[in-house]
Amino acid sequence: MAILINETTEVMVQGITGREAQLRVELMRSYGTKVVAGVTPGKGGQEVMGVPVYDTVEEAVERHPNISATCIFVPAKVAKHAALEAIDAGIKVISLHPERVPQQDMLEIIAYSRGKDVTVIGPNTIGVISPGKALIGMIGGNVDFARQCFRPGRIGVLSRSGGNTTTLSYYLTKAGFGQSTAVSVGGDAFIGATWRDLLALFEKDPETDAVAVFGEIGTTTEEDAAEFIKQGGFTKPMVAYIAGRYARPNMRFGHAGAIISRGTGAAQGKIEALKSAGVYVVDHFGDIGEALKTALSRH
Repeated sequence: MAILINETTEVMVQGITGREAQLRVELMRSYGTKVVAGVTPGKGGQEVMGVPVYDTVEEAVERHPNISATCIFVPAKVAKHAALEAIDAGIKVISLHPERVPQQDMLEIIAYSRGKDVTVIGPNTIGVISPGKALIGMIGGNVDFARQCFRPGRIGVLSRSGGNTTTLSYYLTKAGFGQSTAVSVGGDAFIGATWRDLLALFEKDPETDAVAVFGEIGTTTEEDAAEFIKQGGFTKPMVAYIAGRYARPNMRFGHAGAIISRGTGAAQGKIEALKSAGVYVVDHFGDIGEALKTALSRH
């Protein structure tokens, strides 16, 4: 099994006629993802690599009623409109790729999605992959590299860094562990699905035995996940690496959401919170595979 996407998932691409989206359509289709429709207002009736283009999400869903996931490749300033349109059409998984979506817009997307049985990934995400089944977004970069770094298996992966979603999975693969699903949750300050939300999905997945995560400074993502584990929401083994231990306050660390501000968001506090919840936290990223072996043997 997997969470969010699998080999049967039918995918739509919003903004499909743009250069960035077309590159990603090629990647997804080469990997085996079922990209069945695209949406660009005013471009209805065209095709992109054999994928039909529609003017609205509603029209695309009418013609392809089994669409359950969308990738959004539009400018950040119109990302809110694209996401709300997808939510209104009943899309279950929304992968929101633009970086620096206005914070008020993202808060509105989060609020609007609540109670609607929809999972919003991102913004500023490279996407989601269920190895051997499907990928959405740009995860892996190219199909050969995606197949090399991500292998089918029983370990869930969560990462606040897009590139390190791939690095983490590569370290696990080298250690002999394939992945059930790997999720780049997004690097902006406000995101849709959090670690807490996604851990709940991995908890329910009978074919995910453990979860490995890449965290970093800023926000309360890791602390919230630790509290969720303490409350019994996630009971499987978990291993983690937290980047940014030597970052100075008020200096942005790679992503919009990775900044220590007003005394919160520092790496050490995250490490202590996770350790107090029973998570195995490694000092060196490359050790995460060995830590997972230990965590599974002791669970």
